[in-house]
Amino acid sequence: MIKCEVKIRIPFLWGKAVFKKENWSQINLIVGPNGSGKTLLAQAVTKEFSLHGYSVSDSVKISSKNHNQPNDENTLLILKDDETIKEKIETVLSSMFGKSIKFIEDIDTSLIPIVENKAWNVEYMLEDAECHGLREIIALLIKLYSSKDDILVFDEPELHLHPQLQMFFMNEIKKEAQKNPKKIFFIISHSPFFIDLRYAEDLIGVIVCHTNKVPTHIEQLSQDDSILFKRFLPRFNTYHKQFFFSDNQIFVEGYTDQQMFTNLLPFIHDEYSSTGTGIIDVGGKDELGVFCKVCSLLGTNGRIITDLDSLFSGKLRDVFCKDERVNAWLLKVYERQLPFYERIFTQKELLHPISLDKLIFRLERYLVTIGQEITQKNDEPPKKLATYVSKLLSLLEKHENAENVDTYKTVILQGILKQEDDLIKYLSPELSRTIPDIKNLYSLILAAAEAARVYILPKGCIEHYYTQNTIEYMPVSAKDRLFHNEIEYLLDSNKKTVQKEYSELITILEKACAL
Repeated sequence: MIKCEVKIRIPFLWGKAVFKKENWSQINLIVGPNGSGKTLLAQAVTKEFSLHGYSVSDSVKISSKNHNQPNDENTLLILKDDETIKEKIETVLSSMFGKSIKFIEDIDTSLIPIVENKAWNVEYMLEDAECHGLREIIALLIKLYSSKDDILVFDEPELHLHPQLQMFFMNEIKKEAQKNPKKIFFIISHSPFFIDLRYAEDLIGVIVCHTNKVPTHIEQLSQDDSILFKRFLPRFNTYHKQFFFSDNQIFVEGYTDQQMFTNLLPFIHDEYSSTGTGIIDVGGKDELGVFCKVCSLLGTNGRIITDLDSLFSGKLRDVFCKDERVNAWLLKVYERQLPFYERIFTQKELLHPISLDKLIFRLERYLVTIGQEITQKNDEPPKKLATYVSKLLSLLEKHENAENVDTYKTVILQGILKQEDDLIKYLSPELSRTIPDIKNLYSLILAAAEAARVYILPKGCIEHYYTQNTIEYMPVSAKDRLFHNEIEYLLDSNKKTVQKEYSELITILEKACAL
């Protein structure tokens, strides 16, 4: 880790706020949407470094009209005069393209780069016949290999480069960083292929720029966070990295959620509110917790849509329950909710702050008590409750400690929400009186989670919103078959039908897309 205290003000970008950062990585990534001030921030940061005695190379920005092209005289002189750099570049060209480069002098003594295609034994001028990508990777490599400055900045090095070349160039930067431990790199990029995070500490080098908001970053990681990210990073793929470039990404558990919500995005009522929004599936409930944590630490406004059982276990619950936005929201509504709290909590419990964890724990106690009464009844349940009771009994038989299983508690809650009137008649008067409190508590918990931009599917999971099959309770079997039936129907339906039949999911999407 490199220490250099930086304080930057750019009022026309983020008002009176001040960007502050002291801890830096050897390789730092400046990311974010267009127009968020990435290049200006890099210029200001490197200026601060120069005031601390670091030498800073000119920013390398490749474009068709830029002087940083390999036909530039100064660039070619480097290549001609430094045999080591020339050999390295020739090795790259030969191994990746089967081509080599040489130089001939023009009549005015300037150098002309000539490319030799070894496969066909032909030569041609680099400037006239070669693609942008090959010309620009040469220019980038020359700058990378030849710079003697302490700090080197690459501004959008991905321009015109194939993803394989982007990954190759990032690997070359890492090699140069290992060879030169005192050298510092800043990469301004829109490409996920440059988000190459191999260690948890690499996150300290990520700076996220936002539109009309001061850039955010992680100054340091706790030991718990380091352990969490160490397990997470090997599963962190290129598709997941979209959230570094936009605050509008929505994370979901699996591919069925991803496909359903992606295909529903065009049907939200304010179509422009979803501009730049992507639906990213992360592969599981625990992974959602990690993404929620990363977004929280980096200050990105990531949104999460998750199943109802996320309330009762997993990393996601741990993360959003500790989110500062949730605590602030609960504090804001405390006075208004105090009469309700006095009804569901003891005076001793009220001596301590009301946290989301505390509210969920109280909900769980209610649910377990109701589950115990239902499953211990000897009489035959009413016909309308038969499936519900059967599901609870099967879960009780399947799990040794079903009361600690998230699915069991979820099913109890689903029954309360779906069959309130029948349950009130079936339960003892004492427990029947708790049903309104349970529903009120549940609504309060959902609202608190939304303060952290976590949207819980009230019915359970995505399958409970399908229109082509009726799904009663969790867990759901034959998900793949159900999904394909549903997605075919959705894709074949007109706008009016979709907005009517999927109105609940569209409402959740609209909340998630809202700024």
